[in-house]
Amino acid sequence: MTDTQVEDTRPTPDPAEHNAFFPSPYSLSQFTTPKSDLDGADYPNPYTGGRLKVLMIGADERYLPTANGTLFSTGNHPVETLVPMYHLDKAGFVFDVATLSGNPVKFEHWAMPLEDAEVQGFFDEYLERFRRPLKLADVLERGLDDDYVAVFIPGGHGALIGLPDSADVKRVLEWAHDNDKFLISLCHGPAAFLSVGDSDMYRGYSICAFPDSLDAKTPDMGYMPGHLTWQFGARLKDLGFEIVNDDISGATHRDRKLLTGDSPLAGNALGKLAARALLDEVANG
Repeated sequence: MTDTQVEDTRPTPDPAEHNAFFPSPYSLSQFTTPKSDLDGADYPNPYTGGRLKVLMIGADERYLPTANGTLFSTGNHPVETLVPMYHLDKAGFVFDVATLSGNPVKFEHWAMPLEDAEVQGFFDEYLERFRRPLKLADVLERGLDDDYVAVFIPGGHGALIGLPDSADVKRVLEWAHDNDKFLISLCHGPAAFLSVGDSDMYRGYSICAFPDSLDAKTPDMGYMPGHLTWQFGARLKDLGFEIVNDDISGATHRDRKLLTGDSPLAGNALGKLAARALLDEVANG
């Protein structure tokens, strides 16, 4: 890519859909890297029982409408999804992958760290489960049980589509809260917490999340083709959540069984936090 191309702040057209766009070359040069910061995934005493699982709820919609009528071509952010999963996998936990529809998990492949052999290998290992996920309603119908030790909702703007209004997501979060299970999320993933509506179950909890103020700035550099039509952070605050960060630095936060991170920069640290928390839970259970 030439210097002129890298400086281009115009969103890149997505030829698969009318008036849809990927991030601009400039924004990709600023916010994506060919390798992740994955490290420290060495767990000398992993869980070896083979029974305990994490339920991952992925995004199954690609296009997010923006305020000017354009569509943002999005999904789950690869680093936010794969790096925490990698840590939990190395700690001995397996994943059931689900989406609302049972259609494939959508990824922001423009953010995939293509030169990261560990992340790429893990993506390949789970590719069939990403392509053929469970339907969340079917998971609920057969029943959530103690084999699930946590729920993981990765970020990416795809988490803003469907999950915040889903009755199925609400039922999963109610189950996690009522059964004292871990809930893990980062960046835009906590938008799914809006599904609980006016319930008090998480009122007073503190979290990290991607700041609304930064979302408002990203169209200026062409990361998104237009502004968001609503602010998920403001709505979370209205429900009684406290968001502890106002910038992104890779911060993570734990409040009881709720583990969160602020952005893709937090993926590795959140993975470590979650893996250690689950291992401690199993050891002390």
